[in-house]
Amino acid sequence: MPFLRCSAIALAALTLCGGALAADPVKVGLALDISGPFAAGGAEARDGINLAIKLLGNKLGGQPAEFVQADTAGSPDQAKQVVDRMIQRDKIDFFTGPTPSNVALAVGPTLFAAKVPYITSNPGPSQYAGAQCNPYFFGSTYQNDTWDEAAGKYAAEKGFKSAVLIAPNYPAGRDHLTGFKRRFNGAVSGEIYSKVGQLDYSAELAQMRAAKPEAVFFFLPGAMGINFIKQFVGSGLSKDITLVTTPASADEDTIAAVGEPMLGLFSTSQWSHDLPNAANEKFVAEFRRAYNRYPTFYAAQAYDAIMAMDAAVRDVKGDVKDKAAVLKALKAAKFESVRGPFKYGNNNFPVQDYYLRVIGKNAEGKITNRTLSTPLKGYRDAYFEQCPLKS
Repeated sequence: MPFLRCSAIALAALTLCGGALAADPVKVGLALDISGPFAAGGAEARDGINLAIKLLGNKLGGQPAEFVQADTAGSPDQAKQVVDRMIQRDKIDFFTGPTPSNVALAVGPTLFAAKVPYITSNPGPSQYAGAQCNPYFFGSTYQNDTWDEAAGKYAAEKGFKSAVLIAPNYPAGRDHLTGFKRRFNGAVSGEIYSKVGQLDYSAELAQMRAAKPEAVFFFLPGAMGINFIKQFVGSGLSKDITLVTTPASADEDTIAAVGEPMLGLFSTSQWSHDLPNAANEKFVAEFRRAYNRYPTFYAAQAYDAIMAMDAAVRDVKGDVKDKAAVLKALKAAKFESVRGPFKYGNNNFPVQDYYLRVIGKNAEGKITNRTLSTPLKGYRDAYFEQCPLKS
């Protein structure tokens, strides 16, 4: 009788190996950033994944499943070692997890060569949306530029005549600022690229004070955004300058860490906890019941990634070795997304709505996001025409 190895590093708070498993469980590699500069997002993604697995009874498509987790710490080199091990030793059938785009770009080629479908739980690099698109990569969340295109459109329609932009100097940071500039028709009076993991923004704030813009658009995920917002408001700049950002710096995890200085902050996102669809209402209620807090977009996206796998395994009747059938099932996206209806474009990135949100106090006096409008409806990214894949 063959030996069945249960994951020794299975997801926290879950028992993934109870009782007898089928001889060939569906295997999923989860490379999460539990440490390092993207740890906050990694922890949220883990919690969203945990919840999805629990609601699915530790199965995918009704089949026994094994979930192998490792910490990539936001490091491309560490992530490549993790992915090599998952492919060679664990024989994974699906992959998801890393938070930053530089990690996604580092591990993609190895996964594609091994014909392992990569369903992103966060990054959507422009390279994978365009000329480097691949049938094994599903940008199921968003393409990096798109949040920012919605933000740029909002800033233009609001009538801001000038803006300073700031992001970390890595692929996603450059993508996000590119997206904002694509839709903003005012003057960019400063474009700043800070270090990844930077926590002191005194020099950058001095530049902003000197530039005197009407708005500041920033993409600074995790601790970077937390510190930037605190320092920006503490410096008094918020009295004359409007902050506009993405959910990476304006979701419930950042609100919990910053508090009152978050009030009045605008952001754009493809998801929010108050979207009125049945799948989202169930997800938010179950997440709050499990963790006693609102979920973030990281958790929502990771939850969707697992649900996408579940639907694909169901549709291929558990035959995950039939790669062509699995890719077709993933592309069909026959699962109830927390975002509501969406479909994939030819480049395996979603065609979906993007929302404007503002942070205020709800009826309970809790500081949280409220959806205001939909700047971009049924929107696809700017790179799909560069992708040679057919729809």
